[in-house]
Amino acid sequence: MNDKRITVYAGSFDPITNGHLDLLDRALKIFDNIIIAVAENPAKQPLFTLEERLDLIRASLKNHQKPDRIRVDSFKGLLVDYVERCGAMAILRGLRAVSDFEYEFQMALMNRKLSRTPETLYLMTGARWIYISSRIIKEVVQAGGRVTGLVPEAVEKKLREKFEIDSA
Repeated sequence: MNDKRITVYAGSFDPITNGHLDLLDRALKIFDNIIIAVAENPAKQPLFTLEERLDLIRASLKNHQKPDRIRVDSFKGLLVDYVERCGAMAILRGLRAVSDFEYEFQMALMNRKLSRTPETLYLMTGARWIYISSRIIKEVVQAGGRVTGLVPEAVEKKLREKFEIDSA
């Protein structure tokens, strides 16, 4: 039997932001290990390929203080099935505002209907990251704005390449 407290932090991470990383760091105070699981969702049309998103997450964690406690993976299908295969006890989700809650609540209830095993744990986004989302980050960069300090350096560089914006 596994005595480690493992959670799965699932999302599209298109791209990962400093808000995601802040949530990850705070969750490491609660869990022994965290699996960052990038969802392969055919309903979404991500800017970055699955491999690019995995690479950006790994690059963002390169200098992390606890890399041995974090695993980066991807999954298809139902999140609860993936969580059970990993032996995780919980699903980690972040909430920025009340508007996030309705969708997250519906997902948690459906996951609970599908499996009674994992609990869903919500952490509030840190105040300094509350206004950012992957969608807003992409819109700002596409319009020529800078997102320095809001995303890891590797992410900003890749966004500028994707939108063919000069880094100067």
